[in-house]
Amino acid sequence: MGFRPREPSPPEASDACYPSGIDVSSSALRFLSDRLSAQRRQSGTRWRRLSAGRQALLALAHLRCGHTYAQLAAGFSVGTTTAYRYVAEAVELLAALAPNLSAAVEAASRKAFVILDGTLLPIDRIASDRPYYSGKHRKHGMNVQVITDPFGRLLWVSAALPGSVHDIKAARTHGIIDVLADADLPCWADKGYQGAGGTVRVPFRGKHRNLSAGQQAVNVAHARIRAVGEQAMATLKGWRLLRKLRCSTARITNLVQAVLTLHLTCSN
Repeated sequence: MGFRPREPSPPEASDACYPSGIDVSSSALRFLSDRLSAQRRQSGTRWRRLSAGRQALLALAHLRCGHTYAQLAAGFSVGTTTAYRYVAEAVELLAALAPNLSAAVEAASRKAFVILDGTLLPIDRIASDRPYYSGKHRKHGMNVQVITDPFGRLLWVSAALPGSVHDIKAARTHGIIDVLADADLPCWADKGYQGAGGTVRVPFRGKHRNLSAGQQAVNVAHARIRAVGEQAMATLKGWRLLRKLRCSTARITNLVQAVLTLHLTCSN
């Protein structure tokens, strides 16, 4: 089934059609197409095998559907190397537009609180790659920290760290705890952030039956608040490329930041 924008699009993106279902909004296609067009004008590019609209659609097919470069090359009638280069160019452009931590926290400062959680993005690695192995999840992957608003809407995603890095260490590495404290912004997090301090609130440790009635009630309320943050995790992994990454770990941060930019663009 071909994908076509639901709303009027720029002339050069009017032929944007790809023989696959891509469940992204037309605003994402227009946004990326416009940015690519502007970049081509700025760099003085005179001719490309694909228009900016087609390049945008190719990149979205890779990010949203996880299509390989060979599949993209066949679908868009270009070489595999060209498909790789077009995707890399679009991803780099989008990643540069992603908000940094300070900007995201400043934008969230008017909210009652935020939710902090970590997720593991699975990667294709062998057993010997111990730095990328997460004992918690029992698989290889990259640790990504996520901040959401009280309604579970995605606000910020960190750079990717090896899966063996624990959430509390990742939060400290990225400076999340200090930035939240400086903004005096309350933050709910799980037991993986015990000892974080600042404005980060975590549940009481220990088994439920060993806690007092008051502590049990606090933990139940805390879990209900944090559960909302799972919506952001589902949103992030709705971009199917992130469900199983088979690229160099050096490229994963840019991919995550590109997805964040597209999500924020579509949700505004």
